[in-house]
Amino acid sequence: MDCKRNAVIRLWDCRILRDGALQREDLWMRNGKIIDPEKLFFDERRSADVEMHCPFIISPGFIDIQINGGFGVDFTSCTATTIGSAVALVRKNILAHGVTSFCPTVITSSPALYHELLPHVKRARGGAHGAEILGLHLEGPYINKDKKGAHRLEFVQTTLPNGAVDFDTTYGDLGDTSIITVAPELEGGMVAIEQLAKRGITVSLGHSDANIDLAQEAIRRGARCMTHLFNAMPQFHHRDPGMVGLIAQSSAANLQTVFYGLIADGVHTHPATLKIAYRAHPKGAILVTDAISAMGFGAGIQFIAGVQIEITGNHALIAGTNTLCGSIATMDRCIRYFLEATDCSIVEALESASLHPAQLLGISDRKGTLNFYSDADFVVLDDHLHVLATFIAGECVWQGEKTNFVPPKC
Repeated sequence: MDCKRNAVIRLWDCRILRDGALQREDLWMRNGKIIDPEKLFFDERRSADVEMHCPFIISPGFIDIQINGGFGVDFTSCTATTIGSAVALVRKNILAHGVTSFCPTVITSSPALYHELLPHVKRARGGAHGAEILGLHLEGPYINKDKKGAHRLEFVQTTLPNGAVDFDTTYGDLGDTSIITVAPELEGGMVAIEQLAKRGITVSLGHSDANIDLAQEAIRRGARCMTHLFNAMPQFHHRDPGMVGLIAQSSAANLQTVFYGLIADGVHTHPATLKIAYRAHPKGAILVTDAISAMGFGAGIQFIAGVQIEITGNHALIAGTNTLCGSIATMDRCIRYFLEATDCSIVEALESASLHPAQLLGISDRKGTLNFYSDADFVVLDDHLHVLATFIAGECVWQGEKTNFVPPKC
């Protein structure tokens, strides 16, 4: 669909996710934004230029804040000459799964690799060429070596003696970085967290052995999130719940809202565990794919950041071990699994992949909702939450071949 500027588009008879409910109403948009039809009628005396019957669910576009690659490419394994095409491939292919914005994720690597790659991954608007790039997620290298998971031990750094200055030394220019995952127990970790938060970078706690007291202190210092809850952190214990305990205390007067990533792929987290976390703190749940290069591929061997990975069924393991190293699930599949596992509502499942990540990143004024004047990034879904079409800035950028949804023509 290629509409002329100022064309008013109306999708009618929709079930729109708005204000925490699926509302039977019409969706109006113009110039890439959701618009208020009352103002259109009474202030401009206008109606729609293009109309289409759309008796489906319309959700805000999905936002994936942790995705390492997919469709055969791994961001951390790239070079300066290949990272651009790798990001382009992933951002194009995730449109089919309803993802309209994402944070390309680079895991623990050498300073030389960060300095080589990071300048070539910039924030960028979405469109037919692919999902919007919201900024990088740097997962490591400032993590606990005992909770490294699939991260390469030789690149893990366990001290931050100079606070956030060490991040600048290790990464280089952080201008297009949105999220950094840090283990708060590292020497200098608390100071670094506080300094990063003041810069406007979202700090997520992860790959950590922190107890509940340290985790609470990190939140007070400005951390906002936990990276893939339950994975690469201490197991829950009744006398010290560790970082997991933050989900029960996030509404306390001395703590801001804490968000937490969940890999709802049927592998990383048991359905009962998903349900416990969600019921403890539903407003903080953020679905992430944590997808690796094998997303979109079948069984076999892949290489991720120099590590040999074996794909069997829905599992991605470090070859020869039982250590999980990432997910091969797409975002739409994670949403469907999360809905089934937690018995939450369709609205709650969709908001965990749209509104909540937008709130974490401080962009919910334009992303993650279908409120008036927000970006017209949305997904058309059937009743079983299968993606029929994906829109960015009011343009249909992907549609399924075997659906009865036909995007409006201008």
